[in-house]
Amino acid sequence: MLRVLGKPGSINVRKVLWTCIELGLPFELDPWGAGLRATDDPAFLALNPNAMVPVIRDGDFVLWESNTICRYLAAKHGRGDLLPADAAARARVEQWMDWQATELNNAWRYAFMALVRKSPAHGDAAALADGVAGWNRMMAILDARLLDTGAYVAGDRFTLADIAIGLSVNRWQMTPIERPHYAAVDGYMSRLSAQPGFAPHCRNGMP
Repeated sequence: MLRVLGKPGSINVRKVLWTCIELGLPFELDPWGAGLRATDDPAFLALNPNAMVPVIRDGDFVLWESNTICRYLAAKHGRGDLLPADAAARARVEQWMDWQATELNNAWRYAFMALVRKSPAHGDAAALADGVAGWNRMMAILDARLLDTGAYVAGDRFTLADIAIGLSVNRWQMTPIERPHYAAVDGYMSRLSAQPGFAPHCRNGMP
């Protein structure tokens, strides 16, 4: 059985768990991460020298990086609906997954650490204001994209990109900041709520 090493509250671990639900793929969750088994343990570092979750073990195959894990699982199990075989369609899905991991993640980091994690290292009011403004700008890009597609981030059907983006939208909506009202984003989250992995691993009370 597939083993997922990580902390169930981690947004990146939740990407993998949601993907497993969409695939109907059984898995075992091994608890690693803050408050659990420390990822600087030599046993974990042997699997991922970055000391980051998630990691999967699929038989003898070990893989880290959440977006890569999701793509691997969808491809292995032949789910062309989640990760298309067509090069252009697949690139569109991967584009938005990578945007989430780079542009969007970088935008929300300061505000999330300050307001949710209560990090003492993130107490600068000006930096917080800049972080909130930058986060909202990224969400405006997403809202415009969803207005264009009228459905999902990569087009007219649910894909792996929506797992990554949906989790980030949930985090934005649950963090106590002033935010614009984006009707297309609200409609998008309503559509995502029909997916079987949404309630247990996205809108589950955790940002």
